[in-house]
Amino acid sequence: MTWRMVTLGEIAQLNCRGEAPEPDLTYRLAGVRWWGEGAYQYKIVSGAETQAKQLNRIEPYDLIINKIWARHGSIAVAGEDMAGAYGSSEFPTFVMDGKKVEPRFVHWFSKTKLAWSQCELLSRGTSGKNRVKPERFLSIRLPLPPLADQRQIVARLDAAAVAIERVEELRSEIDKDLAAFIIRSNETYEAQPTRLANALTLDEDRVAVSADAIYPQVGIRGFGGGLFRKGGVTAADTTYRHFNRLAAGQFVVSQVKGWEGAVAVCCDEFAGLFASPEYRTFRCNPATLNPAYFAHLSRTPWFHAKLAPATRGQGARRERLRPEMLLAITIPLPPVDVQDRLVPLFDRVAAAAANSGGADLDHLLPAMLNETFGTSAGA
Repeated sequence: MTWRMVTLGEIAQLNCRGEAPEPDLTYRLAGVRWWGEGAYQYKIVSGAETQAKQLNRIEPYDLIINKIWARHGSIAVAGEDMAGAYGSSEFPTFVMDGKKVEPRFVHWFSKTKLAWSQCELLSRGTSGKNRVKPERFLSIRLPLPPLADQRQIVARLDAAAVAIERVEELRSEIDKDLAAFIIRSNETYEAQPTRLANALTLDEDRVAVSADAIYPQVGIRGFGGGLFRKGGVTAADTTYRHFNRLAAGQFVVSQVKGWEGAVAVCCDEFAGLFASPEYRTFRCNPATLNPAYFAHLSRTPWFHAKLAPATRGQGARRERLRPEMLLAITIPLPPVDVQDRLVPLFDRVAAAAANSGGADLDHLLPAMLNETFGTSAGA
């Protein structure tokens, strides 16, 4: 059966539950995460605190967008937990026609590149910080099968999501066990308190930004998530005058987010790529620290907890984790020959954890969504 292509305007209409805020009442205000990650309560305010003349009450299965960030996938279908919350004028909400569409079908559509790319196109050329107007948002098109088929698809996607969540919980427990094993090993085997200044040396290969060159970039995830590739940058794309070129075995620290574990040891895959000057790089002292050993240790929450107190301030107001702050930290380290013997053991345990049955599931839901919304739609 060929699916129909419909606009959101054919299955939804703007929410008309507007209320004038009462000064002596409190209101749960809704936010919408990027890239289809859902709606959430971001703060509670009194009617006297808000400057909004009208707030829109949200009910379960309302469709919500952030007008400014819709181009970044800030679209969601409200869950039961959002009942009685409110959206400001920046978060218009829409009521879906249950006779035409299963709301959870639109929930899964909100997580697709098909939805995000259309929002991005609607945002171009608009005034007011690229806001998407509600009436323009309703022009987005999606493939729509019959209602019974929608419900079958939703049941399949929901079941896959539950299974993946269970595997993720298992993986999280395995990761915790691995971190505990690494820390226990690190604190045994004649470990001695060691200042990182004796184990690391600031080592930066600064490359001046040239007008006719492209610099492939790396980013670094928080909480031990490691390095990842980003796109190439030219002189026209940046205000930096130089980049730091990475080398294998270097310890890389994000000055801005290092306090939350945005640190990693560079492997061969990322050697030769470039990072902003906010990423400081250090060479491991071979007499004190094996880079492969430190790669495992620096991924643990235990090590990240050492970084946070070294960075003064709180939350977004923290200072940068500067080299002198990092190097002043003291941690226990076993002799380097013991580290050498432990690395193969850590490698084997980490490989077993990575192959615990969940790695391939990272791509399962995106593949299912692409199959549903990318290739199942008719003209």
